[in-house]
Amino acid sequence: MNEPGLEKAMDTLQYLSQDSDARRLYEARHKYLHDEASMMESAKLAGIKEVAKNMLALNLDITTIAKATGLTEQEINTLRK
Repeated sequence: MNEPGLEKAMDTLQYLSQDSDARRLYEARHKYLHDEASMMESAKLAGIKEVAKNMLALNLDITTIAKATGLTEQEINTLRK
């Protein structure tokens, strides 16, 4: 085990497996971080869709909007409705 990161991970795993309270806290933090990342991704997508709606209001063509936002043409057509 010459990898410092792997060694630290193994030490952490051993510590957490011995202490149920520490394991519970670790799992709660992991869930929080996962939920936070999901929330940020949802907010990002909502923002992109709002930009696409604004671009539609400016009568830009769907191909341009798709290139600018990364949304598919089908997603943009759905926003139009």
